[in-house]
Amino acid sequence: MAIDGVSDLWDNLLGAQPDPPGLLVLLTAVAGLLAVGFRPVWRIARNAVTIAHEGGHALMAFVTGRRLRGIRLEFDTSGLTLSSGKPTGPGMMLTLLGGYVAPSLIGVLGAWLLGGNRITLLLWLAIVLLLLMLINIRNAFGVVSVLVTGAIVFAVSWFASPQVQAAFAYAGVWFLLFGGVRPVFELQSLRRRGRMRDSDADQLAHLSHVPALFWVGVFLLVNVGALVIGAFMLAGQWLPQSA
Repeated sequence: MAIDGVSDLWDNLLGAQPDPPGLLVLLTAVAGLLAVGFRPVWRIARNAVTIAHEGGHALMAFVTGRRLRGIRLEFDTSGLTLSSGKPTGPGMMLTLLGGYVAPSLIGVLGAWLLGGNRITLLLWLAIVLLLLMLINIRNAFGVVSVLVTGAIVFAVSWFASPQVQAAFAYAGVWFLLFGGVRPVFELQSLRRRGRMRDSDADQLAHLSHVPALFWVGVFLLVNVGALVIGAFMLAGQWLPQSA
C-alpha cells in the first residue's frame, strides 16, 4: 500500500476497492468451508473464532454497563471473559448471549462491508478491534494469539496487493460465517456427554429458568440465519458477473 500522506491514507481507508473476480468470491467460500470442516485446520483456525467469541462477551459486558475484568484465551482454543456487576438480570444474560453469536454477526458485518467493496476498511476495523481486545487480555497465550492475528491482518492490509487483500478478506468473512455454526454443535455434543455443565447455555438456563437446550437452539438459529444472510450478501458479488 503506497501512502503519501494522511489524506491519502484516509481516502484509501474509506474508499471502495475494485470489484473482486466472481471466481475469487466462490473459491474463498470453499476455502472457508474447508477450514471449518477439516479437523486439523479447524484446530488451529478455531482460535480466531474464540477471539471473536470472547470479544462478543466483552462487548456486551461493556454495552450493558458491567465492568470488564479481563479476557483469557487458552491453547486448547477455549476462553474466558470475566466481568463484574449484578449477577442476574438482562445485563448478565446479554453478556452470556454475546459469545456464541459474535463470530457469525461479525461475519455479517464483514459481508456488508465487502458488499460495498470496503476491503481496506474491513481489515483496519479488524485491527482496531484486536487492539481494543489486547488491552484486556490477562494471560500470555492470549496476548500472543491476538498479537499474531493482528500482525497478520496488518501485514496483509499494508503490504499485500489488492487482489491478495480481497482474497484474505473474503476468506476471513466466509470462515467466520461458517465457523460460527460449528461451535454450537460442539457445545451440544459436549453437554450431552456431561462435559460442559457450566456452559453459556447452562448459565443462561440458570438465570432464565428456561432449559439450556432452548439457548443452544437460539445460538444455532442466530448463527444459521447470519450464515444465510451473509452468503446472500457475498453471493451478489459473483452472481451478476456469471449471468
